[in-house]
Amino acid sequence: MDILKPDLMWLEGRCYRINPQHSSFRGDIDDQYSEDEYTDENLDCPVEEPYEDFEIETIGNGRYRTSFHVARCYFPIVIGSKGVVRRRLENETRTQIQVPKQGQDGHIVITGASRSGVEAAHRRVDLIVAAARNRQQFTHFLSIPLNGESVQKRFHQFKEEVLDLCGHSRGISASIFQAPEKLHLTLGTLVIMDAEERERAAQCLTLCKESIVQPLLRGETLAVRMVGVEYMNDDPAEVDILYGKVHVEGNDNSHVLQDLADGIVGHFTSRGMMQKQYERVKLHVTLMNTLFRSEESSDIDSDKQRPRESFDATGILKNFSDFDFGEHLLSGVHLSLRYSRTPSGYYQATAEINFT
Repeated sequence: MDILKPDLMWLEGRCYRINPQHSSFRGDIDDQYSEDEYTDENLDCPVEEPYEDFEIETIGNGRYRTSFHVARCYFPIVIGSKGVVRRRLENETRTQIQVPKQGQDGHIVITGASRSGVEAAHRRVDLIVAAARNRQQFTHFLSIPLNGESVQKRFHQFKEEVLDLCGHSRGISASIFQAPEKLHLTLGTLVIMDAEERERAAQCLTLCKESIVQPLLRGETLAVRMVGVEYMNDDPAEVDILYGKVHVEGNDNSHVLQDLADGIVGHFTSRGMMQKQYERVKLHVTLMNTLFRSEESSDIDSDKQRPRESFDATGILKNFSDFDFGEHLLSGVHLSLRYSRTPSGYYQATAEINFT
């Protein structure tokens, strides 16, 4: 890590520095408290001064208490191997931290003799959970379907022509193309681990309609056109993902889609539901992805552990730089479940909002 440009973590609208890791997180969290090891030494003080934005109640004997939800898969991380993490947090903040028993759901309860100590312990637990969540594969993502009939038809044509003209190029095969029914704009990714987190994310998306979508669209429709292809690495001969370029039709509202995407992602980020990656959302539609590659089928959602083989996109970029995939009227935003498929072919929606 460049010490002049440290890794940052956004949590509830505040930015924290992440120091070099001293331990690893496996992604799939065991429920065996005694076998999990995690330290919070990699979490530095906040870049921005923290402030209290959660409820702390006064209980008997002048003590303070706060209670908050944490998905039970993170309990081992908060407790640590043989309870070392919890004991350190309790000692440093002079609080008592109660975690539900193994296999049980429930809230983490923190009590202490001072409000500041309870608040500090709450923040430390939040950061530990956020750091663990940050190293997991995402489970859901915010998507805007771009899979109208005309776009799907043009995408089929694109695929056939690419395989005909460039199929001889290294790494190009039918299996790395997106399924036409799943074409979409990706706004951002989330890790959601239980029903309460799903409900919270759904409520967050619902709030976006009133606070972001409606003020921007003002009852108008939003049509986009996808023309041309692009990649995001330095070598066109070593590409893992090829994207379609999207722009809003009409000059008067060309900024609306970008503002809408930035607003929604900012809303989720400020509430700790996702991590902020860029200042502005990179609007993109995945057309080809080497993670989709399969020797036996074109199952695009296969996530088997296998070496990732890039492809040579030089010919595609030369021959399809201005390929017109057509126009599509955007219908809304979905909180989509990764690796899912509905009868229509699109991802299953945990929640969604319409633009109309």
